[in-house]
Formats: sequence, C-alpha cells, structure tokens
Amino acid sequence: MQFIWAALSILGFSIRVNLKGWKILLLALGGGLSWGLYLIFLYYSNSLLFSIFCAVILVCSYSEIVARLIRVPVSVFVTCVIIPLVPGSSLYYAMQGFIAGNSALASEHTYKVLLISGTIAMAIAVVSSVTNIMFRLRNRF
Repeated sequence: MQFIWAALSILGFSIRVNLKGWKILLLALGGGLSWGLYLIFLYYSNSLLFSIFCAVILVCSYSEIVARLIRVPVSVFVTCVIIPLVPGSSLYYAMQGFIAGNSALASEHTYKVLLISGTIAMAIAVVSSVTNIMFRLRNRF
C-alpha cells in the first residue's frame, strides 16, 4: 500500500513540475521503488541510514539506466525518485522546536535531518561517480 502512495505522490509531483508523456509513469515507478526498497532494507537491517543508503543506491542506478534509455537528463529522474526519502517530518519538527524555543527537540531533529540528507547525498555521489568511471572506461577501449 505504501508503495502505491509513494508512486502516486511522485506521479502528482511529476505532473506539477510539468513533465509530460509516459516518462511520468517511469518516475512514479521509481518513487514507489525508492520507498519500497527503503522499507525492505529497514525491515531486515533495523538501521535507518543503511536502509536509506541502499535504497538510494538502487534507485539512482535505476534512474541512470532509465534516463539514458529514454534520453532524459539523469538529474530529472534522480531528483524525482528520491523525494519519498527526504526527511520532511524531521525538518518540520526541527523548525517547530526552534520556533517554540525547545532547543533540545530542535537540535535532535536537525541532527537527524543532516544525517539523512548527507546519506542521500553520499549515495547519489557514489552512483554518479561509478557511472562516470564506467563510461570513461567504456569509451577508452
């Protein structure tokens, strides 16, 4: 059920940012995959950061492959499919803590936001670097 909601949210986001055609279905599939993979890894590892890292690695690999097949910039796919993993609730609670003057709550949620965001950024960088190296080696030989 959560897979479907994640896919529908990305479908709506894709329409909202004016993407057209059947690309939005591939984006919706990627968004659903990102949340589904996150839940699977979280179930088996019980580690929030590890599950986010693994899910982003796999979904960015999916994005690299699909974007190159249909000749769309990879950044469009990566940006859209990682949206379900962005720590929106933690960011909201951090801001609420800052506004309410509860610095302990705010710093706890800010720390969590920074950890998750850093994990997502590292996973994207790993996939992008590996893809770049693979294409350089392929073009060399």
